[in-house]
Amino acid sequence: MRDIPDVAGTAALAICESLLLALNDRNILPEKEVVAILHDAAAAHANDPGDDGHADLHRAVAALINGILAGGNSVRRR
Repeated sequence: MRDIPDVAGTAALAICESLLLALNDRNILPEKEVVAILHDAAAAHANDPGDDGHADLHRAVAALINGILAGGNSVRRR
């Protein structure tokens, strides 16, 4: 698996998406809250000043989360 880039990150994303879907499907978190969680996560990265030397990474993470929001991948829109 060492030759495959970012396996851990991809697995974490898949697990988090599944958890958000399950929480919403079971009426534990309403769609509005799931969307708010994703907005908060995107904003945290979009607003990061990049002082850690990873500004490009933070922008890419924010863009990915915003893409998930736009595509509705983590929320089954009703």
